[in-house]
Amino acid sequence: MNFSTKRKTSNIILLISAFIIVSLILWNTNSFFKKFKEEERLKMEIWATAQLELIQSSVDQELGNLTLKVLGNNTSTPMILVNEEGSYKTHNIPEDKIADSAYIQKKIAQFKSENQPIEIIQEDELLETLYYGNSEVLNKLKYYPLALLLIIFLFGAVIFFFFRTNKASEQNKLWAGMAKETAHQIGTPLTSLLGWNELLKSEDINPEVTQEIAKDIDRLETITERFSKIGSVPELREHDIVSETKKAYDYLKQRSSKLVHFSFSSNVDEAKVLMNPPLYNWSIENLVKNGIDAMKGKGNIAIQIEKKGQNIHILVSDTGHGIPKSNFQTIFNPGVTSKQRGWGLGLSLVKRIVEEYHKGKIKVFSSSKEGTIMQISLRAQ
Repeated sequence: MNFSTKRKTSNIILLISAFIIVSLILWNTNSFFKKFKEEERLKMEIWATAQLELIQSSVDQELGNLTLKVLGNNTSTPMILVNEEGSYKTHNIPEDKIADSAYIQKKIAQFKSENQPIEIIQEDELLETLYYGNSEVLNKLKYYPLALLLIIFLFGAVIFFFFRTNKASEQNKLWAGMAKETAHQIGTPLTSLLGWNELLKSEDINPEVTQEIAKDIDRLETITERFSKIGSVPELREHDIVSETKKAYDYLKQRSSKLVHFSFSSNVDEAKVLMNPPLYNWSIENLVKNGIDAMKGKGNIAIQIEKKGQNIHILVSDTGHGIPKSNFQTIFNPGVTSKQRGWGLGLSLVKRIVEEYHKGKIKVFSSSKEGTIMQISLRAQ
């Protein structure tokens, strides 16, 4: 059993345990609610009995202390006492509502739905009917399970986001450490390549060869700079996005297969944007390489720059197999890839560079069987 399977099993066990605990709490609360309701019913029946004794007593007869205490002791349960003539008396009802007959009728209907009315009968004759509602304590107890569930949900959400943030932070530190170590490891052979290229220049060798080697060495230096900046806040300066995009385009075009046809266009000659050129060019490269992979190394790649108001849109299109609409959002998640040997980090990295570092936006502009268009949007200066 691997780590992910163990973790999945642990999550299922925790979920089942939480469900059982919540179910037991709800069942126990419901049992307590029913018991409390039965006790209120018994209290109301005793009150009705005391009321019957009051009705039966004569004017001169002195009532016992117990009857008076029972009748006057209920200060929480709302009651409406209706006699056979239809007149009524109220207890624990707001004084300003007592004279409102529509309110009283509404309350009677509510009390009937909450509790079975108690009939006060003497010698088979119905004297009065007692309608009573739930006490304030019982009403609060009724909503207790909902409050408890809300607390449990909020507590679970806090724990979930804490562990998720903590995990993301650990992963970021790991990737940043690996990237910086990679940059460090590349630095040593890169220094040797610079020396060897200088030595080749002194030999009788075609200058174009050493020039191309110098370009690749510059490229390796750029890549090293990119990796060394992962995990730290990049410095943004004002640059012309048209010329920077063209640089990335020219490099990729020169080093891609002749089966891939490139095109570049822009509706402006220059557009200043706050950016970090090495990281921005990395984003363009990833999008282009993804497009070439989607076309299986054969097709058309187009890069188009459009300025609309204060927004600069960079559109990278390919003639590949397209992306299902349901995957438009998930393709930017780490680990999501359609390649058999892919890591699923390219588009995730692009999203981070564009949105977190450059405060821009990236999205799938359109996609079909004819190809895909990815759009980067940045704010012009």
